[in-house]
Amino acid sequence: MSHLLDSLSTELRRGTLTLAVLSQLQTQQYGYSLVQSLEKSGIVIEQSTLYPLLRRLEKQELVKSMWDTTESRPRKYYLLTDYGTEVYEQLKEEWIKNSKELYKLLEGDQRDGFN
Repeated sequence: MSHLLDSLSTELRRGTLTLAVLSQLQTQQYGYSLVQSLEKSGIVIEQSTLYPLLRRLEKQELVKSMWDTTESRPRKYYLLTDYGTEVYEQLKEEWIKNSKELYKLLEGDQRDGFN
């Protein structure tokens, strides 16, 4: 049962991580700063999850990256593209709508005594 719960939790979390990352890339950030800003909001993401996700978002043209070599240690920064901003806004609306609907269902479970 625990393995199944872990698997289902991972599946549920996968989509939310994409939305969370997009929400933080309205201003440019590098990987570690992105991890920190997400953690401040209570969302833990491993670097082994973040970087493949960023590469996928870049391939989908939702995010663009650029290197900053002015510091002693070069950093790769990520930022939403215009297309990424449009997609993010639509996903956010969809998430809010779905969350409200799901909340009503779950709230109904408790009222009906199915807990």
